[in-house]
Amino acid sequence: MNMRKLLLFLGFLLGCTLQAQEQFVVFFDSGKFETNPKETQKLNEWIQTHKEVKILAIQGYTDEDGSSGYNDTLSRKRVDFIFKQVQGKVATREDYKAHSFGENFAQSKNKAENRRATILFILPKDFARENEILGIQPAEPVKPAEPEIIEEEAMHFPENATLEQKIQLARVGTLIRLKDINFYVNTFAVMPSSKNSVDQLVNVLFNNPKLHIEIQGHICCVSKDYKNLSLDRARQIKRILVSEGINPERITVKGFGVSKPKFPIPEKSEEEAAQNRRVEILITQK
Repeated sequence: MNMRKLLLFLGFLLGCTLQAQEQFVVFFDSGKFETNPKETQKLNEWIQTHKEVKILAIQGYTDEDGSSGYNDTLSRKRVDFIFKQVQGKVATREDYKAHSFGENFAQSKNKAENRRATILFILPKDFARENEILGIQPAEPVKPAEPEIIEEEAMHFPENATLEQKIQLARVGTLIRLKDINFYVNTFAVMPSSKNSVDQLVNVLFNNPKLHIEIQGHICCVSKDYKNLSLDRARQIKRILVSEGINPERITVKGFGVSKPKFPIPEKSEEEAAQNRRVEILITQK
């Protein structure tokens, strides 16, 4: 990892006027981290015709075959393999980052489409706007107005919609609950079972660099949040996102304690408690 620094931003822009980031996809055979002859030729041809571009990031993915740990390692090896092929041949950002998502992303029904690595890059004509494109240096910083709050239920998202799909459909001001974010009792330590949900949020933020969020923490079962635990938990989620390369300026945090329960306290069941004990994101800008 010392041979290259980790990139802070992987996202690509959604707006028409700022759609300046390009991508090139390479596919892999099942369980392999080296390309087959066909994909090797495709990659070499891309390198030969794109010597003047600048690589921003390389993202690695796998299908769902095998364990999560195995796929995390496999996706990382795929990224490393592609990086070695382009290193010294195509320019990269100084803060380049290789990011491996493993199987933790919206999977295509076609497994072959999931076994891939994506090179994100910009063309020479956009070099002058590089930081603007990545959301590091906005062209015209504007402090957004306080949005009108829209509860997730009011959006009527499709059943089983992914977090990415919800973000695309949501408006500024929408509250979205992060499912399966769990903490150890009376601490802000995130449980390992939360990894998949956190990875999804990281992926969404990378893929939507104009997206700004407020992480909101809530707790259950007590009359008052004496230790400010809800805020500490929101801060911990932000720390994880920042450690993964998300610009901290895109994230604010707030702890509501027990002031906004879904059900009256004391709760009548564990199900009610679980609904009150939650982490939500508020879309403040997109």
